[in-house]
Amino acid sequence: MVFAILRRGGRFTLLAFQLVIALGLAAPAPAEDGYDLWLRYAPLGEEARAAWAGSFEGISVPGPASPVMDAAAGELQRGLRGLLGRDIDPADSGADLVLATPGRLPALDTLDLPLADLGEEGYLVRRVALDERTVTLVAGNTDRGVLYGVFALLRHLGTGHSPAALDLVDAPSVEWRVLNHWDNLDRSVERGYAGQSIWDWWRLPGQTEQRYVDYARANASLGINGTVLNNVNASALVLTPRYLDKVAAIADALRPWGLRVFLSARFSAPVDIGGLATSDPLDPAVRDWWRDKADEIYARIPDFGGLLVKANSEGQPGPREHGRSHAEGANALADALAPHGGVVFWRAFVYSDTDPEDRVRQAYTEFKPLDGDFADNVLVQVKNGPLDFQPREPFHPLFGAMPETPLAMEFQVTQEYLGFSTHLVYLGTMWEEVLQSDTHREGPGSTVAKVVDGRLQGHALTGMAGVANTGMDRDWSGHPFAQANWYAFGRLAWDPDRGAADIAREWLAQTFSRETAFVDPATTLMMGSREAAVNYMTPLGLAHLMGTGHHYGPAPWVDDLGRPEWNPYYYHRADTEAIGFDRTAAGSDAVSQYAPPLAQRFGSLDSVPDEMLLWFHRLPWDHPVGGVTLWEALVAHYDLGVAQARQMQADWAKLSRWVDAERHARVKRFLDIQAREAQWWRDACLAYFSEVSGRPLPPGAEPPAHSLEHYRSLTFPFAPGN
Repeated sequence: MVFAILRRGGRFTLLAFQLVIALGLAAPAPAEDGYDLWLRYAPLGEEARAAWAGSFEGISVPGPASPVMDAAAGELQRGLRGLLGRDIDPADSGADLVLATPGRLPALDTLDLPLADLGEEGYLVRRVALDERTVTLVAGNTDRGVLYGVFALLRHLGTGHSPAALDLVDAPSVEWRVLNHWDNLDRSVERGYAGQSIWDWWRLPGQTEQRYVDYARANASLGINGTVLNNVNASALVLTPRYLDKVAAIADALRPWGLRVFLSARFSAPVDIGGLATSDPLDPAVRDWWRDKADEIYARIPDFGGLLVKANSEGQPGPREHGRSHAEGANALADALAPHGGVVFWRAFVYSDTDPEDRVRQAYTEFKPLDGDFADNVLVQVKNGPLDFQPREPFHPLFGAMPETPLAMEFQVTQEYLGFSTHLVYLGTMWEEVLQSDTHREGPGSTVAKVVDGRLQGHALTGMAGVANTGMDRDWSGHPFAQANWYAFGRLAWDPDRGAADIAREWLAQTFSRETAFVDPATTLMMGSREAAVNYMTPLGLAHLMGTGHHYGPAPWVDDLGRPEWNPYYYHRADTEAIGFDRTAAGSDAVSQYAPPLAQRFGSLDSVPDEMLLWFHRLPWDHPVGGVTLWEALVAHYDLGVAQARQMQADWAKLSRWVDAERHARVKRFLDIQAREAQWWRDACLAYFSEVSGRPLPPGAEPPAHSLEHYRSLTFPFAPGN
């Protein structure tokens, strides 16, 4: 009763906490709805607060006011109030917490600090002697660097680190760290599983929401510095004056947090909204139209980031219908943006129903010959794998294969093929696997990460994009643990060599509890979750077994769609004799698109990893895998995936002590769904493969709960995000 009376706004008041202590009761975690993400700033324990006693008595921000420095100082006050339980004076000229740049505080030049190495967005947080007193300095070469330093300081405190370890120096390895929103102007979200788009286009520009600011804060805390507001399957209307006014209002809300706005552009916009007869990128009138449009955009949004383009892919218009190359198309837009400092992200996700070549080969075939043809302000944006964000696929062979062209990584934060927002699948492990893959393009150690951040081939223009998973759901991402994928994307975009386990621990400590007894087992749960999904969905190198269109649930039997590469059957080709896609030299020869050491490794049954076996090879059901037949191994992996999903339920149940009841129950309900759907995946796939192979399940294997006809009859006409 005391708690019910004293709980206010979803959090316990200090008086309630004191009463709990006085009564000798164990305080339950206060109720939370997930809106605060990892920026909860939950109070530090008594010992940790004592360690920071005497620190942060006041904040000093020398120099003129600016929106970014105001945001930084305000966030620091908010964070320290939550973590330390006390207000910090924001205007204390004798403060021991100083936010500064060399331009704001010339005395920094006398301290021999490594600011010259930090670029425009790096930061330094360190105890230094300044004007005969010791202060905590948060410094950068720009206000944005200071902003990122503030979040680094709060992350340091929020993850339970001590004052003795306060020496933080870091700078981003990647220049453009950008979220791609697949949001439509009607507020639907393609592949969105967390409600409507956060952009309320109808009420803009007159009404902007606090949610925009909180979205920007969350991104700034990760160092994300760009956001593409609209879907790559773009409506040209977003480039009309009416919508540009709305975009400008969003840009105004995001700007103080270092977040620059981009737009997806429809390649045919000169025809669609410009009244021209063609969108041929070499037509002088078309090039003039794009230049005029760029001038119009930058007049409203001086720091506009640039354009993202999906062209000649899945029905989208592009330069090929005019007999032009992707480079010629990208360069026409790049020429228009260049005077303003804008960049073009040109997607390499292309495949055609008129091209008989193996779908996973097509992007390489189309883009590799264009290496060196793209303008200096063009990034070719390449998906992490050559197919389409599958639970597992090899890294894209374009990485490292275009040394004269900067390639931006494209990850999918939203879980299109991984259980939507109902499955707990931590993607940090997938992305680490991709980024640390060795391309061998410049010898051993030529990792994908080194391609993306420019180290391998000397590119200064670099980028990483993530297809966003945010929506209007109160907790932003639909599943409390889906927030971890947003977090992991930002941390890896800043530093592609960061470890997924370290990122998981950081996120857990800030989002739920700092207690090691919670963080350790919860990290283990997260780190195994993606492999569990691979096992119960697409083990041993299988891919694209999902239902067509909506991509929800298993449908390996589908083989009646108009385009062959849209059919799941295209990717496994199972029959009575064999299963898998032959991409060796005897098949589609997709292996030849990788560097020779990898082509040899993937192409040989003696060295191809089991997890890529059926991606590169078509094999008889009796092929030996780990001491059993391929059929037995496939069944074992599906069974393992179901067991892993059930184990996740059990592991989460043990962690209720450290998580508020509301969020713990929400995750539990989702894990219950995940375990049921893992069983569904296992049963449906094995029922189908058993029938087409003519093989019974191995002795002791549990038969599917229903007939194959039952699984084939299931339809999902209103699946979200479709």
